[in-house]
Amino acid sequence: MTSRLRRVALLTLALLIATTMAAGAAVAHLLPARLARFQIARVAGHPLAAASQVLPAAGQPPGQAVTPGGLTARLSGTLAAPALGAHVAAVVASLSTGQVLLARDGGSPSAPASTAKLATAVAALHELGPGARLSTRVVAGRGRSAIVLVGGGDPTLAAGRPPAADYPQPATLATLAARTARALRAGHHAAVRLGYDDSLYAGPLLAPSWPSSYVATGNISPITSLEVDQGRLTTGGSPQDADVPANFRPRSLTPAADAARAFGSLLASHGIRVRGPVRPAAAPRAAATIARVASPPLAQIVQWMLIESNNVIAENLARQVAIAAGMPATFSGAAAAVSAADQRLGVRGIQLVDGSGLSPDDRITARALVRLVTVAARHADPGLRPVLTGLPVAGFSGTLAPGGSVFDATGRPALGVVRAKTGNLSSVVALAGVAYARNGQLLAFAFMADRVPKNGLSQAGRAIDKLASELAGCGCH
Repeated sequence: MTSRLRRVALLTLALLIATTMAAGAAVAHLLPARLARFQIARVAGHPLAAASQVLPAAGQPPGQAVTPGGLTARLSGTLAAPALGAHVAAVVASLSTGQVLLARDGGSPSAPASTAKLATAVAALHELGPGARLSTRVVAGRGRSAIVLVGGGDPTLAAGRPPAADYPQPATLATLAARTARALRAGHHAAVRLGYDDSLYAGPLLAPSWPSSYVATGNISPITSLEVDQGRLTTGGSPQDADVPANFRPRSLTPAADAARAFGSLLASHGIRVRGPVRPAAAPRAAATIARVASPPLAQIVQWMLIESNNVIAENLARQVAIAAGMPATFSGAAAAVSAADQRLGVRGIQLVDGSGLSPDDRITARALVRLVTVAARHADPGLRPVLTGLPVAGFSGTLAPGGSVFDATGRPALGVVRAKTGNLSSVVALAGVAYARNGQLLAFAFMADRVPKNGLSQAGRAIDKLASELAGCGCH
């Protein structure tokens, strides 16, 4: 629940920043004037010690523009830190003009880890639209009193109702079961045979390059178009209730079957008996829909994915991009569809094998990450804005909250003014997003290191944090 409440606070701050970006440089200077009126004593439940002003005071004129020479002088020492290893890439650009202010191996392909989710987010919003919803249905099956639960690829589908304070509110199997039972009773059916159809996706359930430990450690579940609570398990081995904290809990190897059995139990609670075992079943072509539930709008799902760095959501969204493009809904089809969609927006330098960045074989350039951020901020289509409003806020939310990941980005200049997607694997750290610099400029940035020394992830994360803080605190002229 805490992460969801942080999401609400994030959206409030996000609207201010998104409005600032859309209005251009003149309006950009209104943001510090507004925020300077607030005195925030605590961040994410942790007291701030001697917090200093990080934005210009109301009415203070903007400083001189950041220059390439000044920025290089400010960041070069940290970019050369041994903790980052032998392969470091960095790009910083003005968000308002697109001018590249710093580039270090910006065109060099690097393992992006979860910053790859920026590519998936931009592609999904562009191809599907921010208002798209994903449906889970129950349809009439073959034969009398047969029904089929059909997965529509909703990665946020929950079993039971989540707390009312959670945002966004997902669709639930409980609601679908209630609607289904009501329709069945209206047709005088008190008992049914139940099947489930998860055929919307094809190919393997796990990417070939993923370690098998990813499921046991809770990083991912097998990717299927039907599952609840993202396949997470309780200590007893059953799908967890939606309101039970679940980070890093093991996940089911059979999420579609688990979801169908859970649905059968919910039907029984409404007086509809399920006869026989629950089995896979193909939904008849043009079958009548008995009941359905719809996911939150795609814009909210994208924000959910980015702030939590949610791998299951990312992989499902990549497949939805593939389906929209008429490509196979497989790992390779989804990766190709995401790359092609981003390329149509002018973003090159993306070579993916999955949609989440979990694969060590993914490659993205720092230049491409900055271009994704810039496209989301400056593109004529405002439907891409959720890419920015979903980014974690330094010191406040998601994977940039204190203790949220190997990154904290809580250096005083970064607090509240760096919004970025994190990424880390065993030898990879990456951070890409936007920073509101001390001189009043909005900067897009990407910092990537994919040859981190063994057992050095925490030290590398601190070095990336320092780069973000140096950027936010920069006048650098």
